[in-house]
Amino acid sequence: MDKLPLRVVQPILDRLLQIILRQHPGSLDRMEEWGNSRVLIDPVDLPFAMVLRPNPSQPSLQATHKQGNVEIDAIVRGPLETLIDLAEGRVDGDTLFFSRELVVEGDTEVIVALRNAVDAAGIDILEDIAKALGPLGSPFRVAANTGCRIANQLRRDMEAIGMALIAPALRQNDTQAFRISEIEEELKMLRRQRPRSARHAEPSP
Repeated sequence: MDKLPLRVVQPILDRLLQIILRQHPGSLDRMEEWGNSRVLIDPVDLPFAMVLRPNPSQPSLQATHKQGNVEIDAIVRGPLETLIDLAEGRVDGDTLFFSRELVVEGDTEVIVALRNAVDAAGIDILEDIAKALGPLGSPFRVAANTGCRIANQLRRDMEAIGMALIAPALRQNDTQAFRISEIEEELKMLRRQRPRSARHAEPSP
C-alpha cells in the first residue's frame, strides 16, 4: 500500500457508500442485530482491504492495510469481480464458497445476514455510480465495462502464466512421487523374499 495511501482511498469509499445508501435507502435495516459487527472485505487483486460496519444508523466502510491489526468479526475474501457479483446478487455465495473462489471466515451469521440484506436491496454498484454521475454516467459505464474486461483478461493471463511456470515442477514432483512409490513396492517385495532366501542359505547340520 506504499504507492496508494489509505487517505487517498478513503474518500472514494465514503462516496461509494453514500451513493449506495442513497440509491437503496433502508438496505441495512435488517442488520440492526449485527450493527456493531466488523466485516473485513478483502479483494485479493487490490492492494488494500475494507472494513464494513453495517450499522443501519451509522454505517461505515473503512480502508485498511492487508496485514493491519484491525479487530474483525468476519472475513470475506476473493477477487474484486467475484465480490462485486456477490454484492449484486448475480452469483450464489454457497456455490462460490465451495468452488474456493470465495473465502469466508469468522462469524458466518453476520455474513449470511449481510448477503440477505444486499440481495433484498437489489444493489448494482456500477449502475448506482453511473446514476449518481448524471450526464457522465454513460461514459462511466463504457469505461467501467472496458476496465472490467481488461482486468478479467489480465487476471486470466496471469493465472495461465503462473500455471505454465509451475507445470514443469508439478510434472517433476509427480514423476518423483511415482518413482518413490515404485521403490517402496520393490522394498516390500525384497522384505517378503528375504526370509525364504535366508532359510535356503543356512548350512545343513
